[in-house]
Amino acid sequence: MTEPIIQIKDVHKYFKNNIHALRGVSLDIYPGEVIVIIGPSGSGKSTLLRSINNLEEIDFGDITVGGLSVKDHHDINKLRMEVGMVFQQFNLFPHLTVLENITLAQRIVRKRSKKESYQNAMLLLEKVGIPEKAHAYPLQLSGGQQQRVAIARALAMNPKIMLFDEPTSALDPEMIQEVLEVMIQLSKEGITMVVVSHEMGFARAAADRTILMDEGKIVEIASHDELFTNPQEERTRLFLSKIL
Repeated sequence: MTEPIIQIKDVHKYFKNNIHALRGVSLDIYPGEVIVIIGPSGSGKSTLLRSINNLEEIDFGDITVGGLSVKDHHDINKLRMEVGMVFQQFNLFPHLTVLENITLAQRIVRKRSKKESYQNAMLLLEKVGIPEKAHAYPLQLSGGQQQRVAIARALAMNPKIMLFDEPTSALDPEMIQEVLEVMIQLSKEGITMVVVSHEMGFARAAADRTILMDEGKIVEIASHDELFTNPQEERTRLFLSKIL
């Protein structure tokens, strides 16, 4: 049996005012899996995702990524080199061109040459469908194009895992599909993906497993689109009845 690439064990997270954001979450994620996490606002989805690369420090339990514990700060930079993350907001450097945004970390962190990082960036811009935007600045791009650059920038580090935190939530409706198409293509290429999303169509099309979270807990986990077609928990049925 393949070892999990991500192991989440009885994780608890508290915020100020004693808000218990994660309540004993446990989950194994295997190499090449596409996991989509859905649930109402405030259910702990993004907190769990951000905990995987220690953007949120957990209070109890443990998370290991590729055998490295997120609680071991000596290894956190090594861990983050293997985990790409795409946020709701694009977080591109506005004063750098698209090409410069994608090559910067390659040169500084991966120690690649200017030529190698450039070639890699252009291949990735081809992959996300906007090679002609290489020399544009972020403010010259649509929201969907900026998010595709953000995906290319994350992929440029050759991560083993990609985390997506509601990557289409800041986009106009007509731009959502272009980003989802890139993500669906990635899901077919064997990279491990953990996606927090409200896009049920993406979950049904791409997820190996879909997870419903509520009140800081995992309510239900189901393979492929079974969570949508045959939910087992009443809370799942109630949630789906309001969004489908």
